[in-house]
Amino acid sequence: MKPKKIKIGILGGSFDPAHKGHLAISKEAIKKFYLKSVIWAITNQNPFKKKTSNNLKKRINYCKKIVRNNRFIKVKYFEDFINSNKSSDLVDYFYRTHRYELFFLLGADNLVNFHKWYKWKNILKKTKLIVFDRHGYKKRSLNSKTYKNSTNKTVTFVEFNKVNISSSQLRKI
Repeated sequence: MKPKKIKIGILGGSFDPAHKGHLAISKEAIKKFYLKSVIWAITNQNPFKKKTSNNLKKRINYCKKIVRNNRFIKVKYFEDFINSNKSSDLVDYFYRTHRYELFFLLGADNLVNFHKWYKWKNILKKTKLIVFDRHGYKKRSLNSKTYKNSTNKTVTFVEFNKVNISSSQLRKI
């Protein structure tokens, strides 16, 4: 008999800066999908965004500060280890171990252009994509190429008490 796989969530991003919305969706994913943990996989540079406002070390330290009372959320930087900043490569890294059932966490705003991500179909194939509603993005995300071409087994849309905040808004303050 095969050993039961450990359910983990991956929330990737530049976290520039991390905020209570990241924390809220992580906690919701743990509760709703019975995850053992959620990994905040910090990227040095998001390929879809211009330069980050804060350096990597500062962003990692701030993330650790935000999650310090949440032992089920781990802050990690994998890019040097896996020699890539691509989500697909990170998913492959975890998938190869055969120890994990993977849940890839995403805001609805990111689902709109998910089909433009590097090897996006690989992510769908090897994970369960959990999409969290974001204010003003529900209709566009549900009409996205990715959502329309997926099944209920690969993409789950989660509605919950949204935290109306974004890193972009925080950088403007």
